[in-house]
Amino acid sequence: MRTLRKKLDGIGAASSPFNAAAEVEGRPHWVEPTLVAEVSFGEWTQGGRLRHAVFHGLRSDKPATEVVREKAMHERAVSEKAVHAAAAAESPRSPAARAIKSVPALPPGLRITHPDRVIDASTGITKIELLRHYAAVGDLMMAHLKGRPVSLVRAPAGVGGELFFQKHLDTANLPGLPGLPGIRALDPTLWISHPPMLEVASKLGLLSAAQWNVVEFHTLNTGTASFEHPDRMVFDLDPGDTVAWPQVREAAQLVQAFLLQLGLTPFLKTSGGKGLHIVVPLRKVHDWDTVKGFSQAVVAHMAATIPQRFVARSGPRNRVGKIFIDYLRNGLGATTVCAWSARTRPGLGVSVPVNWSELDALTAGDHWTVRTLHARLATGNDPWQGYARAARGLTAAMKALGYRTPGSQR
Repeated sequence: MRTLRKKLDGIGAASSPFNAAAEVEGRPHWVEPTLVAEVSFGEWTQGGRLRHAVFHGLRSDKPATEVVREKAMHERAVSEKAVHAAAAAESPRSPAARAIKSVPALPPGLRITHPDRVIDASTGITKIELLRHYAAVGDLMMAHLKGRPVSLVRAPAGVGGELFFQKHLDTANLPGLPGLPGIRALDPTLWISHPPMLEVASKLGLLSAAQWNVVEFHTLNTGTASFEHPDRMVFDLDPGDTVAWPQVREAAQLVQAFLLQLGLTPFLKTSGGKGLHIVVPLRKVHDWDTVKGFSQAVVAHMAATIPQRFVARSGPRNRVGKIFIDYLRNGLGATTVCAWSARTRPGLGVSVPVNWSELDALTAGDHWTVRTLHARLATGNDPWQGYARAARGLTAAMKALGYRTPGSQR
């Protein structure tokens, strides 16, 4: 309140910014209409007022001159208008044109604001197309999301604009999310000394978050029942700028071979960006430091054994012409983009589970995008069949690698 009062005092005005006919109850203190507030409300009154308005916070991502009264439209009318508009500018065989024949249904009660707003200038992909993507992959994605804490990347200005990263309930500069349907706050005792984390509890949560300008969904390496032990280990292949794609594929095969040699079962997915993600399911028997320490030891071994391909240190300078195998995603609180999530990158690539036998056919980390993913939906999560049954502890693998946890006796 003190911060808000200071801002308002700085833009005081002697007269009302409204027209002369406007009547305001009480004794208002007028200010210049330059700040943008985000509020939730029950409805518009006949007189054009907000009923049951609740102030959530100020918005810095949008100038006041762009704020207009939004008119709610029926979901079907909005979506068909957007899809047909996109298709009109494309050839009959384009993804946008094909989308007319297979438009996934959105919940009737979901109100979509600015459906035609372009969120990726490089492709012209609109907000409604992103929501259609999450409607199409929602059931597949919930297998990776449900029961797992999430971090959300919100892009109100689209790809290339300022991004907002939210993983806790009380992030002051990102109001409104906890009240969205399908998004729930987790028990604050799961992670002592941290604000409550969030879970996307249903497919509706995916769609309502996307309506709220969330583009990326990231998940932690643990479930919502307990934060004590991770249930997976992630290796993110992060290539330097001069690394060719065949070298990334080769790197994935080398990491896979080594993990299999250690008795672990790795699963593969595209990152939706430049690289690939290798995910190892784990039994929940080791603490975070053990899993992160072991993953670092794996990366150090790969870098020492094949230094012409790998580096064990992050940073652009260290991976010129080489690949950094990012093990840092295995620390407590670290996240990895969820399977089937779009990325806030030009083209809106999508992270997709793949079979190791498909690796040679992949053309890039963003092999599939929001506009080309329809052909992959029939395959779905099949490449990751047996994921849960493949979970192992790390004791045998640590012994095979010669890794000892800090403080252990030789």
